[in-house]
Amino acid sequence: MTKGFEGYDAVALAELIAKGDVSPEELLEAAIASTEECNGDINAVVTKMYEEAERFVQEDLPSDGPLRGVPFLLKDLRAQYAGIPTTAGSRFFTDAIPDHDSELVIRYKNAGLVIFGKTNTPEFGGNCSTEPILFGPTKNPWNLNRTSGGSSGGAGAVVAARILPAAHGSDGGGSIRIPASCCGVFGLKPTRGRNPAGPDFGEAWSGLSVEHALTTSVRDSAVILDASEGPAPGDPYVAPPKQRPYSEEVGRDPGQLKIAFSTTARSGVPVDADCLLAVEQTALLCEELGHQVIETEPSFDGAELGEAVRRIIGANMMAGIVTHSKATGREPGTNDIERVIQLRSGMGDEITGTHYALALQTIHRVGRVIGRFMTNFDVIMTPTVARPPLMLGELNTDTDDVPTFLQNLYGFIPFTAVFNATGQPAMSVPLHWNGDGLPIGVQFASAYGDEATLFRLAGQLEQARPWADRRPPVNVED
Repeated sequence: MTKGFEGYDAVALAELIAKGDVSPEELLEAAIASTEECNGDINAVVTKMYEEAERFVQEDLPSDGPLRGVPFLLKDLRAQYAGIPTTAGSRFFTDAIPDHDSELVIRYKNAGLVIFGKTNTPEFGGNCSTEPILFGPTKNPWNLNRTSGGSSGGAGAVVAARILPAAHGSDGGGSIRIPASCCGVFGLKPTRGRNPAGPDFGEAWSGLSVEHALTTSVRDSAVILDASEGPAPGDPYVAPPKQRPYSEEVGRDPGQLKIAFSTTARSGVPVDADCLLAVEQTALLCEELGHQVIETEPSFDGAELGEAVRRIIGANMMAGIVTHSKATGREPGTNDIERVIQLRSGMGDEITGTHYALALQTIHRVGRVIGRFMTNFDVIMTPTVARPPLMLGELNTDTDDVPTFLQNLYGFIPFTAVFNATGQPAMSVPLHWNGDGLPIGVQFASAYGDEATLFRLAGQLEQARPWADRRPPVNVED
């Protein structure tokens, strides 16, 4: 096995190792070979940690663990790996080198995952297209002129190109689900508080952002979440406990679910016909599988929610800049931070304590509205994005025209951020490809704390409409 993983998902690779059919060293060699072959085309892996990974395999690989010996990549945002820069896609953060692992990375290592690099992300995760000035754009393996999404766009691209079956991501406004849709892979955002954010954060983006993974298979997502979830000492809050391992939910009969679906964006932006068709066809599929599907949606002020989310994100971006400035003793220069991000983070200085408190009240109020709505439904279904993958350059952060940037940004992603506000688990499932061969995901969200229903439904959809054999033109397995 010199490159590619021949259709094996992460669970299957761990089984090969457990049986002695392949060694961790051989899998790492294959992952490195795949990266070297394909990354020049897609620019998804921006930090190579080959020596660190080899040392981990030789000296620190645990004797057991559900994913022992499986190669893995971290997103270059928030997930700290001691001694390796966490740049957050920013020229200002190239010297941000932690002296410790984050709790999530510790849990990944304890599960046996072999981390051998970091993937590309837009600066501070502030764009849904991965085009940072620091590293350049990540290209979509389905069409190299298109975005891979963001902000976990590097992760989405490596999984789509079959460099790896799974990679770490984070999601503060759709940043796992958007690249999952753009790249034709599975992406689940867990419940707020399901995975730890410490020790550097009690919560990220005031609870909007959580971390997990993008995967080829549903069961990989479940097994990785089993390995990482649960509170850490000092966490400000925790997600409701699971009833059983998520790996046991995949393949379990979901029963007859009551599914609310909508194709209308609360913000009023238009939705592309391909994205409408993806939901309409999926609604028919769900009915064929025995579920009750009803066209309806919760009622809330989309514009008010959008403004609240923008204020919270802007304040948190500025807080990150200030924290790094204090740690390094230097202020960012004109060319250290991209122009759109400068202006977006600058909103943080304009936000008073009252503005911030009102923004939190808004997202909590929307959470209660949708929480009541979920007492009558098991799942909400919408498009993941409002348009097929955008052309690279459509979301340009090297501009002073922030209003136009935000108009383009939120015109692309009107459906995802609401579930960051409410904290509910949500997923993008790769169920549709348009006439140009571009993937378009369908989003499902369940009640707060109920990843189990999503894993059951996702497993059923994966069996009914398998996607793992659909590979983009740029991949390492063909």
